Amino acid sequence: MEITHLGHACLLVESSGARVLIDPGNFSDVSALRDLTAVVVTHQHPDHCDPAQVPALIRDNPGARLLVEPQTAEVLTSAGLADRTERLTTDETVDLSGISVRTVGAQHAVIHEFIERIGNRGVVVSTHDGPTLFHPGDALDADPGPVDLLCVPVNAPWAKVSETVEFVRRIGPARGVIPIHDGLVTEPGRDIYLRHIVGFGADGGVELHDLRGSGPTSV
Repeated sequence: MEITHLGHACLLVESSGARVLIDPGNFSDVSALRDLTAVVVTHQHPDHCDPAQVPALIRDNPGARLLVEPQTAEVLTSAGLADRTERLTTDETVDLSGISVRTVGAQHAVIHEFIERIGNRGVVVSTHDGPTLFHPGDALDADPGPVDLLCVPVNAPWAKVSETVEFVRRIGPARGVIPIHDGLVTEPGRDIYLRHIVGFGADGGVELHDLRGSGPTSV
């Protein structure tokens, strides 16, 4: 499995010729991507699903499946993609020609009691003989089961670091964490968050796989 961090919450996962893009939001430039097998969207917020980029991305990748959380499908219908969207239920597994995607969870984390909660589908990505990767979208309450690599939201309007650390400790990824959702924080701030997550995410610390800016990385 190769993973490329394309900024904020957006990852490109590749294995055995399959290319799966997760959460192409407005912090990420995905305009040059071609030959995608699927585009997976955890929820409708524009930092995960950019309504300005996704229609062009799907047009330029006519063979790609567009797998999205159900409320997100309504947003993309308004963008002219009604005939391309496939709605993801909870606990659904989709085979993507070498990469398997399994959904977990149902709702976005609480931002504030005055803000209506929306749907969210975390995804467990796996291959036949490679590691398992969990991308939670914007929620920390789902249970993906045992995973090798955990994508950890570094900073968000709905998160605080104590809950993020407990999330890492609860999931207990066998091979460590990959920081995501870091587009809202400064570089010194990001370092502070990562020290807390890595230092307290497991007794004795948790392994860090910081893929930002590193290009495709084998894991």
